[in-house]
Amino acid sequence: MDVVHSLPSQVRTPKGIHDESAEAGEFGQQSLSQNDMQCADVSKIACLREIPSDLLTSLEELDNTFTVDVATLRKITDHLVAELEKVLTRSVSGKPMNVTWVKGYPSGHEKGNFLALDMGGTNLRVCEVDLSGGQGEFEITQKEYRIPDELKTGTADQLWDFIAEEVRSFVHQRLNAGQTSSKIPLAFTFSYPVHQPCIDRGVLQRWTKDFDVAGVEGSDVVIQLEAALERKVGELLPVRVVALVNDTTGTLIASSYSDPEVKIGSIFGTGCNAAYMEECGSIPKIKNSGLPADTLIAINTEYGAFDSEHKVLPQTRFDKEIDRLSPRPGQQSYEKMVASLYLGGLLRLVLLELGETGKMFKGQDISRLRTKFAINCQLLTEIEADHTQTLTGVRDLFKTQLGIELAPHERRVLQFLTELIGARAARLYACGIAAICKKKKIDRCHVGVDGSAFSKNAVFQERAAQALREILQWPDDTEDKITLQCAQDGSGVGAALIASLALERGDGAVHSAS
Repeated sequence: MDVVHSLPSQVRTPKGIHDESAEAGEFGQQSLSQNDMQCADVSKIACLREIPSDLLTSLEELDNTFTVDVATLRKITDHLVAELEKVLTRSVSGKPMNVTWVKGYPSGHEKGNFLALDMGGTNLRVCEVDLSGGQGEFEITQKEYRIPDELKTGTADQLWDFIAEEVRSFVHQRLNAGQTSSKIPLAFTFSYPVHQPCIDRGVLQRWTKDFDVAGVEGSDVVIQLEAALERKVGELLPVRVVALVNDTTGTLIASSYSDPEVKIGSIFGTGCNAAYMEECGSIPKIKNSGLPADTLIAINTEYGAFDSEHKVLPQTRFDKEIDRLSPRPGQQSYEKMVASLYLGGLLRLVLLELGETGKMFKGQDISRLRTKFAINCQLLTEIEADHTQTLTGVRDLFKTQLGIELAPHERRVLQFLTELIGARAARLYACGIAAICKKKKIDRCHVGVDGSAFSKNAVFQERAAQALREILQWPDDTEDKITLQCAQDGSGVGAALIASLALERGDGAVHSAS
């Protein structure tokens, strides 16, 4: 089991983009300032040499297709601001802006021992979190399990029994049977849109992240989890869910626990989402809740569902195919263009088109490219990280994972396409952060961002920071006013903090009057 003793370090995103690679060789690698900014004056295409003319024509078209200029970024941001305002006023189908009933920020003096259960899009984590009461101090012991793919499209009982069994196993390892007579408080981080009548209950509105488990939508996920825990854990080690938490809200609370400048919690990983604090008086749809107008309450935006009508998002033919192949076509349009779950699929579809039209991989077996998850986001990160002159790392990765032997010029093309898709994702991601800042008139703040696709990809961080500068029109000679910071455990520590706040305030009572 992993043991962590404090919140992960928070890294300020650099203002600019700096080249740490070797000088350009025969492969024409650019500095990051040229290669990574889609707004750069010099086209990345110009740095590709000895490319067959038909392939070059296709690359120019793809460059135009995936490039998102600053005018488009600002248009998307402004539309999202209007949507956020509208959905706070009234419920709009498919656009949640869910009230979480998490009231205010932590004091830094929270104490107690909690279980935290974190169900994301890929993994399940079970944690024991000890909050010591000191400012930002905690200890966490955790174990992580990969969620089997078959459970993502199975039945409710199969999913919850799997989760309950891992909780049972963890609890038995950490606690001796019968050592406690009281119920163990558990915070459940559930990274999917739910309607919450109170902090410890939540009805799943719809599955996202390619999950499609039967018998859960429209049901209270806490009740289903507790029933499975009763079957697996039983009376010997009783567990009680005291808080249902979205991962974005957990990230917001965990980050602000040690850094009061954090005003937004964001996820960039399997999904794309954000949470922030709103005054109750600014949320008309809960006007009958009885809470004072100045009470701060966390809003889980679920803005991955933004613009499913495609009014402003620059959807390409590849995005449309990603949507068609997903379990829920027509939903989560913004998320499907940004989140790491889908970036590998975009690259796969682009390469498949180039291969099937004879412009790449001539004489090669490209059958693996027809498999939905043949390329994942980690592969994109590794492709971009290859700074060798002949891109031997790119060559070896593709040969090992896809059985395709890349010609020298194809390695350059592959890295170019990876950068193109990654840059678009980062620039579109920045629109969501900028929209919250514009809506709340936040001039300066820190944003806690959770997700390995962010924390392990410095280039993504730099691209997103640059896009924020462009959208919010900061002068070139000023420092970043909104900074993105790594917050690696919102789902564990943040959930425990929320559980502590809920128990202290007695929040397990129905507030909703919407």
